[in-house]
Amino acid sequence: MTDAQIFYRLHDLKPSLKSEVYDFIEFLLQKQKKNKETKKPQFGCAKNKFVISKDFDAPLDDFKDYM
Repeated sequence: MTDAQIFYRLHDLKPSLKSEVYDFIEFLLQKQKKNKETKKPQFGCAKNKFVISKDFDAPLDDFKDYM
């Protein structure tokens, strides 16, 4: 649907219904604005949430045959 088609349909509506359409358009614009406002993660926000064991770099027993 093009803007012109919407305009012609809107032109035929009663003033009270035009008011409702305007309110709905405002609602949709606010909804669209909220979707764009996503927070970016800050550096260090996951600090102390993950623990790496002390032997992380140690060779695995499962790979002894290959070494």
